[in-house]
Amino acid sequence: MTEGRAHDGVPDHGPDRGPDRLSARGAIELLTDEFAELPYPARDSAPDGPLAWHGYDASRARAAERTGEEESVVCGTAAVEGTRAVLIAFEFGFLGGSLGERTGDRLETAYTYARARRLPVVALVATGGSRMQEGMLALTQLQRVARQSALTREAGLPQLAVLRDPTTGGGWATLGAGADVTLALPGAQVGFAGSRVRPPDADPAAYSARAQVAAGSVDAVVRPEELRQTLALWLRLLSGPTTSHSRTADDRRPDPALPPQHPAAPLPFALGAQELPRTGWDAVQRARSSRRPRAEAYLAAYFTHRVALSGDRCGGTDPDGMLCGFGEHEGRTVAYAAQTGTATRPAGFRTAARLIRLADRLGIPVLTLVDTPGAANDAEAERQGVGAAIADLFGAVAAARVPITTLLIGEGGSGGALALAAPGNTWATPDSYFSVIGPEMAAAILKRGAGEVESTADELRIRPQDLVALGVVRGVVGAPEAPGGSTRP
Repeated sequence: MTEGRAHDGVPDHGPDRGPDRLSARGAIELLTDEFAELPYPARDSAPDGPLAWHGYDASRARAAERTGEEESVVCGTAAVEGTRAVLIAFEFGFLGGSLGERTGDRLETAYTYARARRLPVVALVATGGSRMQEGMLALTQLQRVARQSALTREAGLPQLAVLRDPTTGGGWATLGAGADVTLALPGAQVGFAGSRVRPPDADPAAYSARAQVAAGSVDAVVRPEELRQTLALWLRLLSGPTTSHSRTADDRRPDPALPPQHPAAPLPFALGAQELPRTGWDAVQRARSSRRPRAEAYLAAYFTHRVALSGDRCGGTDPDGMLCGFGEHEGRTVAYAAQTGTATRPAGFRTAARLIRLADRLGIPVLTLVDTPGAANDAEAERQGVGAAIADLFGAVAAARVPITTLLIGEGGSGGALALAAPGNTWATPDSYFSVIGPEMAAAILKRGAGEVESTADELRIRPQDLVALGVVRGVVGAPEAPGGSTRP
C-alpha cells in the first residue's frame, strides 16, 4: 500500500508517467482564493517514530527542508470562486504524500472544522499510501479517515476529491474513492496498487484516471486549466440554496403532501407533440419515433448549468442509457437521473441509485426522466446483476426523504422504467406510454398473432390519458403556452 516509499526520495512514476506534479500549495493556489491554514494539534513523538525506525527523523527533516512543509498534508479554508470550503492538499514531496499519525491528526482537524462550520470538504489527493516507517499505526489512520468521512456524510455535507499524480493505496481507497464526487487530472496514476507493487505483467493503462472513469470509479477527467471552474460549479450546486425557491404558479402542481422544507422540482414542459394519441398503438409508435425529443433535449432546456455523475462505483457505467448529475434551474439546485430511450443496463440503475441517495443526503430535490423500452435482458446484464440493480433503485426511490418528481417522456417499459418513477408524483408527456410489458411481447405471451399487436396495445391501456384515468400518473404536461401549465385529464 506504500508503493515502496520507505526512503525519503520521490519514487519513480512507474511505466505510466503522469503530468508534472504541483506542490500542495501550488495545487491550492491553482484552485482557490483566500487560503487560511488551520492550526494543527501538537503530538509528542518518540525518536524515529512509534517503531523507532532508524533514520526516520532524518528522513522527515530532509522532507521538510525540501518542501517547506512539516507533514504530508496541508489543511485550511479557502474560497473556490466564491464558495467557501475546507481544503486538504497532499504534498507528495513529503515522503511520497504518505499517511502517518500526524497526517491523521491534520485530517481529523480538517473534517471536524468542516462539520462545525457546515462547509464542504475538498481533498486534493497525491499520495502513495500509508507510511511504512510507522507500521500498522500508519495503516489504521485509514479507519480514522473513514470515520471522519462518515460523520461528515451524516452531517449532510458534500465531499469532493481531485486526484493528482499519483493517487494510490489507502489515500485512493478513502479520500479519493470515498468522496461523493471524484475528479481526476489527465495522466494521473490512480489505483489501489502503486507502480512498485503491481504484478510485473500488469497493464499500466489499468492504473490510470481514464481507466477509473471507464470502471465507474471516477466521475470525470478534467484538464488543469478547467479544474477551477469545474470544481467551483460542483461546489456551488452541492452547497448552494436548494430550499429558498419560493413557490409560484409556474412551479406547476407541487404535491401538498411533500415536506415544505424540500419543495419539489418544477416539471419540465413537453417538448414534442401536444395532441394526445388516439390509440394505444399510436402511443407506442410516437414514443418510439426517432424524431421525438429525448433526455438530452429536456435537460438542455431545463437547466442553466449542469454537471454529470458517472459510474456506479461498482465497476460499471451506462453512458448511453442513463444520464445523472446536478443542475441549476431557476436559481436552485436539482438532481437529475434520465433514461435516454435505450435499454437500461445494471450500471445505469446503480448510478441512478447513487445519485438519488446523494441528493437525499444533501437535501436536493430530484427530477427523473423515464424513457426506456425496459431493462437490458441479455446474458451479460444477468451476469452483472440486473435484478439486484433494479431492486437497489426501487429501494433508493422508496427511501428518499426529498421529493422526487418524474416525467415520462417516451417509452415506459415495465419494471426497468417503473424503478425510476416517483410513486404518486409521476407525470407524462403526450409522446409517451407506460406498460406492464411491451405490446409485442404481451401478444406473444397470449399466443396472439402479429395482427393482434395493435389491439393488444389498446387493451393494455397504455396511453397517457389512460394512465391518468387509472391513477398511475397525475397528469399530462404540454407546452408552456398551454392553459394552466397544461395538464389534461
